[in-house]
Amino acid sequence: MKITLLGAGHIGQTIARQLSTTGDYAVTVADRSATALRPLAALGLETALMPDDAPPTLKDLLSDCDTVVNALPYDRATAVAEAARSVGCHYFDLTEDVAATRRIRQLAEGADTAFMPQCGLAPGFVGIVAHDLARGFEEIFDLKMRVGALPAFPTNALKYNLTWSVEGLINEYCHPCEAIRDGHRLEVLPLEGLEHFSLDGTEYEAFNTSGGLGTLCETLAGRARNLDYKSVRYPGHRALIKVLLDDLCLKHDAPTLQNILKRALPTTMQDVVVVFVTVSGLSGGRFVEKVFARKIFADRDAPTPLSAIQITTAAGLCAVLDLFREGRLPDRGFIRQEQVGLGEFLANRFGHAYEELRPVSSIS
Repeated sequence: MKITLLGAGHIGQTIARQLSTTGDYAVTVADRSATALRPLAALGLETALMPDDAPPTLKDLLSDCDTVVNALPYDRATAVAEAARSVGCHYFDLTEDVAATRRIRQLAEGADTAFMPQCGLAPGFVGIVAHDLARGFEEIFDLKMRVGALPAFPTNALKYNLTWSVEGLINEYCHPCEAIRDGHRLEVLPLEGLEHFSLDGTEYEAFNTSGGLGTLCETLAGRARNLDYKSVRYPGHRALIKVLLDDLCLKHDAPTLQNILKRALPTTMQDVVVVFVTVSGLSGGRFVEKVFARKIFADRDAPTPLSAIQITTAAGLCAVLDLFREGRLPDRGFIRQEQVGLGEFLANRFGHAYEELRPVSSIS
């Protein structure tokens, strides 16, 4: 399969390396940064400079591929998907942006090719897990999805390091969040719904953020009484973020907030991803709860060290792309994450990353 991968950041580079080592994918990576492309070119991958996101340029980049994998910032998703529809190639991305996903779904209507956005960790893998757990229930009372990408060794007041796109982080902190409450679909405010829980003796907080549910609200409408997604952080993070966003009004000045966070918060490769999904309801006529929990750590011993967010996000996209190549997913139209079976995902050579790594030993 001929792949054009747009974006050579940390996640894009990981996806490119993983796909290219299989022998099943011919990968060309495009980015605006020659510096970012240089390590991939040194590995023998085809690379191309991407001067801008104007439709003619995108169409030229995509004209000779079977599939485009979009690993660019969330605000480029619509333009890339429109170019993919125009040239007739399949489309996969990592976006968490709700508006972009709605537009991509419109583009997929009547298309002869497949459009599958939201293929990372959250949205992405966590939706596959949640839908799989929900299948065993006649009636779902509460479905809670909790995911966090955190520093393994927090040292600052926010107890946070930059492990992925700061633009995406601000986007999920500032936009309305979808949920189901008492059987009704609605939007709730970001940063609200604060709760606390612990895994393996570590205390966490969780609160509403945008985009993590993917299309589950629609899929489970009429079946779930309550459904929500919250981001996991260490206690105290939300209070300080609310000061920045609300009291200092920086939610209305994203460029300034981005600059502050990039200057104040160092990046780290020593991170941990927490995935915690619970479903309760009626199963076999009994009131039952099911739990899926993982802590996934950075791999510092690999030839190319990988952070936990690189491992989990790249695995999410590469696994569903692999299943698509094998004909296990629809070959046209809009594909939801919940159309992927959890068993098939975990058995996949890429998805197996979630299965190999240690499940949490206790939940309190």
